[in-house]
Amino acid sequence: MSLSDKHQCREIITKAICGKGRKFSTVTHTVTPPHNPTSILGAWIINHQYEAVAAGDGIEVIGTYDINIWYSYDKNSQTDVGKETVSYVEFVPLSYLDPKHRASTVEVSAEATQEPSCVEASVSSGGGNVIIRVEREFAVELVAETKVRVLVCSRGHGDYDDKEFEFAGDDGDYEDLDPDSLDDEL
Repeated sequence: MSLSDKHQCREIITKAICGKGRKFSTVTHTVTPPHNPTSILGAWIINHQYEAVAAGDGIEVIGTYDINIWYSYDKNSQTDVGKETVSYVEFVPLSYLDPKHRASTVEVSAEATQEPSCVEASVSSGGGNVIIRVEREFAVELVAETKVRVLVCSRGHGDYDDKEFEFAGDDGDYEDLDPDSLDDEL
């Protein structure tokens, strides 16, 4: 009896993660407060909002956040808070992309694995602006319909009806998985 007599291969269409990517970036913003700053007393980022959209071989994260700068002016005799809203577009390339996914079913998502945070703030050499260095990181996923192949054993070639199976979750990293290598196995 050959293997094909006992087993059949079937194709199933299912939704799956068909693409993944991650990007860390450092960006610089220039903020012009109402008064010429003497020194920076604090800088922070609030009100971060973003969304993800598919963009070629990657995902664009489009968002905004507010930069707040607490600073002194008039030779350190007064303080004020300067605020500026910043818009950005961050392209995150996909390090893994299943080329066999159905493009018409694509859904994308992004997660800020490191929310934008100010890592450095300094008064510019001209004295009228504040230079802000911001770090941020995003992880993105592309979910779409794709085909998977499963091996089906015909009834009678294995007594699995009375057995209980436990399928533990696997948190493995599948970013480097090559779906074409699986075709050769079947």
